Amino acid sequence: GLNFLDLMVRQGNIDNPPKTPLVPGFECSGIVETLGDNVKEFEIGDRVMAFVNYNAWAEVVCTPAEFVYKIPDDMSFSEAAAFPMNFVTAYMMLFEVANLREGMSVLVHSAGGGVGQAVAQLCSTIPSVTVFGTASSFKHEAIKDSVTHLFDRNADYVQEVKRISPDGVDIVLDCLCGENTGKGLSLLKPLGTYILYGSSNMVTGETKSFFSFAKSWWQVEKVNPIKLYEENKVIAGFSLLNLLFKQNRGGLIKSVMDKLINLYNNKKIKPVVDSLWALEEVKEAMQRIHDRGNIGKLILDVEKAPTPLMANDSTETSEAGEEEEDHEGDNENKERMPFIQ
Repeated sequence: GLNFLDLMVRQGNIDNPPKTPLVPGFECSGIVETLGDNVKEFEIGDRVMAFVNYNAWAEVVCTPAEFVYKIPDDMSFSEAAAFPMNFVTAYMMLFEVANLREGMSVLVHSAGGGVGQAVAQLCSTIPSVTVFGTASSFKHEAIKDSVTHLFDRNADYVQEVKRISPDGVDIVLDCLCGENTGKGLSLLKPLGTYILYGSSNMVTGETKSFFSFAKSWWQVEKVNPIKLYEENKVIAGFSLLNLLFKQNRGGLIKSVMDKLINLYNNKKIKPVVDSLWALEEVKEAMQRIHDRGNIGKLILDVEKAPTPLMANDSTETSEAGEEEEDHEGDNENKERMPFIQ
């Protein structure tokens, strides 16, 4: 799986990144090739998906058994690689942190991305939940049925939300940070929960820039604890990787995965895969995420050959419809075209 977090790792916008050389990636799917001496719950040949503390973008991956889960029979490997990070993050924020219940309202940024689509699907499993989403305008046609109210990411979504719901919303899920922090807090109803789970606005140019990093944090509204108390608002943060690899909550994550797999088997949720890429095409795949051109998850496929026309392709634009050419009879090229399952 390819995540926005991988771009942050590449640019050094995370705490204590590993020293190079390193293999990026935090989730994968594949077949069990060998087992540790004390592993009883898996067998060689099992189809599995897993969390990995780096090194997921490799042909062979080693990770503790507690981070590995069997793939449902009718789930493809590409779906499985798109499943763990997005759906566990979405589920835990909605149900473990914000306590989503019937009749609540949720605002989610980047509604067309992997986490955004997972949030929308999980909200649909609870009756009468209203979902407000922001996304680039060219994605609206493709994702309009997944959220209740959809706004352009560059529009004044605060006024749009207040026009529809004058009291605001119960839950704000913010992966942007920067100036959106203050906007999100201003939209919270009393007893509402704001959750920061990323800071994608810090990834701006092609190279690491301390000044863009500092500017983004400078825009964050300083939170006054007394104001939170007076307004009855909750502000929270969520990092799945820290929960897994630093805070030893693998057991909790497994219980969440069990619930999510049950929802998948009951056809309540389904990973949205944007496109498949060869490992050699990771630069172009990252550019697609950087430009927010994806709808759903990008997948790196270790068995996929690079697209021969890659040198002529352009992923420099954020317009999904302009990023790749369609050549009749060129199945290799079509396989990598965006699609929604």
